[in-house]
Order: sequence, then C-alpha cells, then structure tokens
Amino acid sequence: MKIPVITLVTIFLFSSLIFRPIWAADSVGQSEAERLKNLEDAVRQLQQRNADLEREVKQLKSKEASNPADAKFKTKITYDGKTYVEKAVPEEKLPVYVQQRGSELKLVLGGYVQINFEDGDVSAFEGRFGQTALKDRFRLRRARINLTGDFAEQFDFKVEGDFENSDGINSNRTAFSGTDIFVNWHQFAEANIKAGQWKAPFGLEQLTPDPALIIIERSLPTGAITPERQIGVQLWGKPFANIWPDGKDFLTYYAGIFNGNGRNTSVNDNNNFMYVGRLESTLFQGVFGKDSYLKLGADVLNSRDDAGVNISQSLNILVNSDGSLSPFVLPGADERTAWSVDAWLKMGPFDLIGEYLEEHVHGRTVNGVPPGFADFTTNGFYITAAYFLIPKKLQVAVQWQDLNPGQMGNDGIHSITGGLNYYIHGDDLKLMVDYIHTWSDFREANPEFGQDDFDEVIGRVQVMF
Repeated sequence: MKIPVITLVTIFLFSSLIFRPIWAADSVGQSEAERLKNLEDAVRQLQQRNADLEREVKQLKSKEASNPADAKFKTKITYDGKTYVEKAVPEEKLPVYVQQRGSELKLVLGGYVQINFEDGDVSAFEGRFGQTALKDRFRLRRARINLTGDFAEQFDFKVEGDFENSDGINSNRTAFSGTDIFVNWHQFAEANIKAGQWKAPFGLEQLTPDPALIIIERSLPTGAITPERQIGVQLWGKPFANIWPDGKDFLTYYAGIFNGNGRNTSVNDNNNFMYVGRLESTLFQGVFGKDSYLKLGADVLNSRDDAGVNISQSLNILVNSDGSLSPFVLPGADERTAWSVDAWLKMGPFDLIGEYLEEHVHGRTVNGVPPGFADFTTNGFYITAAYFLIPKKLQVAVQWQDLNPGQMGNDGIHSITGGLNYYIHGDDLKLMVDYIHTWSDFREANPEFGQDDFDEVIGRVQVMF
C-alpha cells in the first residue's frame, strides 16, 4: 500500500539527512553552525513530507467514506517516475442498456407528443358546427411511441402506437392502438416490398409526417378524401437509384393493394380490395441554393365498398341538414374513384405547397339492395405558403382551403388560416399557433340555421424524442 512505501522512503531520507552532516564534519571539518543548519533543513523536509502523507491519508479516507459499503474495488498501480504506488479504486459500473432479442443491426425507440389548446368555434373548418359543434378544450392531440429497426437480411420494420386514438367504446374516450405496423424488404432500391398497416400512398399533405406539418391541422379536403391508414401490401421504389445515383429522387412510385375499410380491423368488408397508386418526381434540387427543390406528385384510387364502411376515415364528408359535416358511413354498397395532383416548391426560407383532390362515389345495388344514397362528386384544394422570418427559428404561414362536398346545392366550406411557428429545436421541440376563419355556403344561403362564419384559435406544443 502507499503508506508503508512512503514511510520507508521518509525514514531513509531522514537518516541520510541526519548522518550526512556528521560524516561530512569528520571529513572536511564543518563548523558547529553548519551542522545545526543542516539538521534544521532535514527537520523541515521531514515535517513537509509528514504533512503530505497526512493529507493523502485523509483523502483516501474521504473517498472510502463516500463509497457505498457494498461497492467493489480493484487495485490500480501507478508509477510517478520514482516509485510504484498501489491504489484501491472503485470498479466502474457498466451503463444501463436494452438488449434486443433478435438479430437487428439497428433498433431505435422514439415517439412524440402534441398538446393542443383549441378556443372559439372549435374545428369549424372541419365542418364541426351546428349539430356537430365542439366545446373549447385542451387536447392531447397525439401521444405516440414507436420502435424501428433494420436486419442484415435487408428488412426494416416499424411498430408504432398512439395513446390518443378512440377506444371504440365512446367517441370521447381514447385508448392505445396501432398506427404504423409494417415490415419492408429493401434489397433493391428499385423495388421494395412492404406489408402491414400504414398510410396508403395517396395525398401529399396526408403523407407528410404529423410533426413536420406547417399548419397545425391538415386541411378538410385532405381529411375528407384521402384513405389514411390501411392494411395491405405495397410495391414501391426509386427506378434511378443505381443507374443515376444523383437523380435517384427524380422518380418514386408506389402501388398498393389494401382492404380499404380502415386500420386495426381483422376482416375485410367484402372480397374486393382498394387499389392505390402514386408517382412522385423531384424535378430539381439544390439549383437555387442548398435548400431548394420542386416536387410534383399524382395519385389514383379505386375501391368497391359494402355498407357500413366509413369512406371519410380522417375527417368528415357527409353533409347534414344544417350544413355541418359528419363522417360518411355508407348505408349501402358503393364504388369510389379518386385522384389528386400536388406540388411543393421550396426556395431557401420560402415554401409554397398546393394540392387538388377529387373523388367520385357511385352507389351499387348488391343482391337487389339499393345503395341508399345518391351518387356524388367531392372535390377540394388547399394552397399553403410559409416563410422563415428568422432562419430555422421563426416561421409565418398562411393557407387557403376549399371543399365542395357535392351533396347539396351550395354546400361548400372555405377557410383561411394564418399561423406562426417557433422552432426551439427544429421539429423536436416546436411551438405553433394558428388563427382560422371559416365560411359555410350552405349557412349563408339558409340563414335560418344560424351563423355562417366561424373563428378559431389553436395552439400546440410539440415534443419529439
């Protein structure tokens, strides 16, 4: 240990310092004053070394006292250029970690939380007024947790659930249920195969991840017409990924077959499927600066559904007697065909996004049972513009949206939104606030049903982890 070694060294030095002056006096005849001086120097050196020793002992005792009684120690030997010193040091603890059960090359745990405050004519831009009006509220909009991973065998997967989905018991209650649950084989960039549940490839705004939205809530045309999440299989890829690596994003295609009756269902409504296709093209990227591109997209959808299927799974499309909207649950069989086109121009701090969507719903008579509704065509569009007043931090946005449900005369709903987004740490930590003004054509043409314009303020706090 360190104490005995230092003690031996100290005794040796002390002895040499005491006897060296005596020997020197015998050989050279030093004076009595010189011998006394040498003796005093030796005593001072001894006192200094003794003080150093006491200080080191105190430090060792304090370290031992600060460690728990059951702490494990190991011996560490150091060399200071003169002597070897042994020290008792606590063993380092290994960090806490999670070990995956399988052979994944990568396993990532993540998620996000979005909390809303909604005041005024809540969700009026979604057609929720009159019969379907909502009250002012605080709202846990989304609370999701996900697990993604990759295998060496060219498979990747995602499992995600949301604590804020309807629990199926009461429309005002929420429970945990699956959102994205899929496996994707990516051996060839030109032809990936994906199976499970995720958003069917239809609609730019619908496919934009929730945390990356510029306006707090998606537009009514998107919610009314797009199919949202479905269960099925999809072939997708980038044809130029290998033959033209720099232009790999020039073309991306998606072709999927789905049940067509929504997510988290164990049965199909009939023996027919929903067919969905999408093409995307990035015409230029980085031409007008690093953060610049022009993306174009087009979608098509066809589905034959039976009675009981909700054909507006995200928002509302059924026009009520007072001009408000509700989800459209089919009273009879139908065949619907939808298409859309979209564009996204980004030039530095400026974004311009637009999309047009249209859906034709035709009733079908099955086994002599009429559809129970008249054929109709719904169409709508939105245009969003945004600009960073402070680069990467403060963004101002404006959006115009318009939906024509096509079920009654003058049943259109139009809204204009002004928003401000503050990116504290990118999309990982973001504050958003939107003001929305909405007009109802039906209410304007039929004033007996009440007010025809509505105002709402939405605030959101978003945290990703």
